[in-house]
Amino acid sequence: MAWEMTSWIVPMSFWIFLGAIILVPLYLRSRDRRRFYDTVRIAYEKGLPVAPEMVAAMQAGAAEAAIGPAERDLRTGVLLLAAGLGMAGLGYGLWYGLMNVDDLSAYTTGGWVGGVGAIVALIGLVHLGFWLARRGRA
Repeated sequence: MAWEMTSWIVPMSFWIFLGAIILVPLYLRSRDRRRFYDTVRIAYEKGLPVAPEMVAAMQAGAAEAAIGPAERDLRTGVLLLAAGLGMAGLGYGLWYGLMNVDDLSAYTTGGWVGGVGAIVALIGLVHLGFWLARRGRA
């Protein structure tokens, strides 16, 4: 009985978690955008002047207008570097944990996860290089 229940609960919880990670930020972003548009619409209805910066922020997106390209590269680079190092650590942990079970599965699993982590970390390093190249410019 318990095996039959976990055979569908575990995959369903994975897909629900994955869907929540994707859909919740989209919903929150659209809700913020809707509030921003409502504020500008009310200002137009009342005859208040709307600053050109607000219209530019509406067209480019609020986050895109607030953060410059150099800061965006720095933020993306640090996040990707941290994620890559975390995945490399996970690969090491999987290798170490699976060594008691089977050598082949330990090397395969740890190597794949660590390799993907290294790729992500290298992309983060490239973004940090872009940040270094742009940081002196306006």
